[in-house]
Amino acid sequence: MKAIILAGGTGSRLYPITKSINKHLIPVYDKPMIYYPLSTIMLAGIKEILLITTKDSLENFKNLLGDGSNLGIRLEYAVQEKANGIAEAFIIGEKFIGNEACVLILGDNIFYGHGFTGILKEAAKLKKGANIFGYYLNNPEEFGVVEFDEKGKAISLEEKPLEAKSNYVVPGLYFYDNTVIEKVKKISPSIRGELEITDINRLYLNENSLNVLNLGRGMVWLDMGTCEGLLEASNFVKTIQSRQGIMISCLEEIAFLNGWIDKESLQKEGEKIKKTLYGKYILSLIKP
Repeated sequence: MKAIILAGGTGSRLYPITKSINKHLIPVYDKPMIYYPLSTIMLAGIKEILLITTKDSLENFKNLLGDGSNLGIRLEYAVQEKANGIAEAFIIGEKFIGNEACVLILGDNIFYGHGFTGILKEAAKLKKGANIFGYYLNNPEEFGVVEFDEKGKAISLEEKPLEAKSNYVVPGLYFYDNTVIEKVKKISPSIRGELEITDINRLYLNENSLNVLNLGRGMVWLDMGTCEGLLEASNFVKTIQSRQGIMISCLEEIAFLNGWIDKESLQKEGEKIKKTLYGKYILSLIKP
């Protein structure tokens, strides 16, 4: 399976902060926002990743993340010329995806919770159909909403409805088989002028091949695309790290635990920034 991280868009919900910087490069407590979705993909065990961003931000991402070789992964880059919708990622990434299944994650989403790594790895075993997630929210109207029947089976999907049919929304993490490329070419832009990911999910639903896994009360999902969400995410990361002493979304740690880099490589990465808390944390991982 391959992965796409969508880090384009205008970031209009975060103006004026994003007038001069891509929102996915904004710090969320002690790391750039992009570290959080990238860590989710790495936790799923996926090493081939395409990062889609804007033309103006491309070099900044390359300077930050490089080709991924220091993490034992392969990072490629592509440009989304305009904010034409989430589903356009599969058109932009068609050559990259090839004949494989693909996971798409939005660059402003953070996931955290006990057992989530196992959930990710199970979802990544997908051979046919789609695996998406449901998450209970008090304000579902701001997102794509999924409705279930009395047996817990998904029966409808709506994008930002005026009146939601349930409190379960679909967070920005989607696992699809290779037919997603065919499907995205079948849909038309919405009233907003965008290729909606909900329309893709609806096609899988109509085929009876959409699996919706509801994330339980112990899971945290935060959309960092607003000022409120950005602050909530920063406070959450600080609280967990301060109380537990365990860093969230440390890319080098995940690469090391996955067996993608060895102790020598881990130490090399830590030494580069040994005066920072991030660097000290990396170096602490190799102490006896």
